[in-house]
Amino acid sequence: MVVLIVDGYNIIGAWDELQGLKEKEIGQARDRLIEMMAEYQAYSAHRVIIVFDAYYVKGIASKFNQYNVEIIFTKEKETADECIEKLVKKIKNIKTQVYVATSDYAEQRTIFGQGALRKSARELLIDMSDIEREIKASIEVHKQEQKHSKIDLDQEILEKFEKMRRGEK
Repeated sequence: MVVLIVDGYNIIGAWDELQGLKEKEIGQARDRLIEMMAEYQAYSAHRVIIVFDAYYVKGIASKFNQYNVEIIFTKEKETADECIEKLVKKIKNIKTQVYVATSDYAEQRTIFGQGALRKSARELLIDMSDIEREIKASIEVHKQEQKHSKIDLDQEILEKFEKMRRGEK
């Protein structure tokens, strides 16, 4: 099993799209990151955990799932780095490879010492771009492979049938 632990605010600060959203409303940036990581998880079949520290959200620690992605908000005096280090210790074993997505150099060195691998914000963004490109290519192949009618009909009649099938007039 592969687990990707994402340092949420570190990634938000590193990706232009998310940084722009953060400047308007931090909640939008968090939501967009969660959506993107849900796509990553769905395509890669890797378990994804996103950790946000209490720097922006004060209060008690919370943990929930959104789009099958695990979201953790640390307690008020706990940093995301501390939480990530605990998670790596808890999750890492012989059957589980853990990657931590962060561009924080000190955090990368710490997680290396615990047996996890790092994925920089830039590397994760490249992975996301590759996945998006592969999905688009797969959709194009699927469109081209769609079964055609065994009866040779002209395009106008095919369009009318398609409208009828969709319940359109």
